Formats: sequence, C-alpha cells, structure tokens
Amino acid sequence: MIAGVDEAGRGPLAGPVVAAAVVLADDRPIIGLDDSKKLTARKRCQLETEIRECTLFSIAECSHREIDEINILQATMLAMRRAVDGLPTRPDQVLVDGNRLPKWQYAAEAVVGGDAIHPCISAASILAKEFRDRLMIAAAKRYPEYGWERNKGYGTAEHIAALKTFGPTPLHRRSFAPVAQFALL
Repeated sequence: MIAGVDEAGRGPLAGPVVAAAVVLADDRPIIGLDDSKKLTARKRCQLETEIRECTLFSIAECSHREIDEINILQATMLAMRRAVDGLPTRPDQVLVDGNRLPKWQYAAEAVVGGDAIHPCISAASILAKEFRDRLMIAAAKRYPEYGWERNKGYGTAEHIAALKTFGPTPLHRRSFAPVAQFALL
C-alpha cells in the first residue's frame, strides 16, 4: 500500500494549509490524474469525485493560528502527518510531493514534482486543492471585500488593497509580512 501526500495553501495570506493522503486502488485506475495546478477547475472537480469514490483517503489541515504559532513549514509537515495518520489503514510507503519529509514513523520518500509523476500524489494534490478552495470560497461569504472566492487567500493586488483598506480578518496569517504590515496600521 503506497500513499501519496500533497498540500495546498502554503503561500496564501489567509486560511489554513491543507494536506491530503491518498491510496489508489490497484483495480480502479483513475484516468487524467495530474498536478492539480495543471488541471482546469472543472476537471479537478470531476476527478475529485472519482478519487473520493474509489480510493482510501484522508484530508487534514493546520489552521492559520497554528501556522502563526509554528511557521508555515512546520504547519505543512503537521498537516501531512495528520493526513497520513487519518488513513483507515497504515500505508507501507508514503510518497510526499516536495523535497522534505515530515518527522514520522512511515517509510517515505520525498519526490520533487511528484504531483506530476506519481498518480497517488496527483490525487492527493487534487483533494487538497479542492478542499481548501471550498473553505476559502465559504470564507469569502463572511469577508467579501478580500475576493477569496477568486484568489483563495493568495496575495493578489485585490487582496492586498483590501488588507490596506480594511485590515486583517480573524482568518489572516498574522506572521506573514504583508498581513503584519497592515495589522500595525
């Protein structure tokens, strides 16, 4: 059993970082898996449904507060650990997208660009991105000034302008420089 792990949301100024772990079924290949950033929103949505129907998976997050407390790298590693720990069965090996591994008890390999190479990491990439995007779209209803339904919390011109005008929300990562700058105003 090989689990693929990837995250979404390391760079945004607001919201959680989300990680997913996926174990693909040998008897049900999923056609079209790729790095979530290379897929259209429509294709990601279609694939997400199929992934959820025919794989073992777990999705976990670290909140903006945890990111501020332990830093984004450590929060990413913690979300990945939570995702793998949340799988219904312990994997024999874990393939992690990137160049670092969380500290854990699993046999694991870091794979740079793994979300475009290993289908299990691609599937994790899709689940993490879709889950996080939905969180930010929901948050946009409470904080419409920031355009999160479009920018998902990334530091776009629209988002920075809203920070300058309205200041940070409770969902902003205050340890990130652009947010900290406007929190002092």
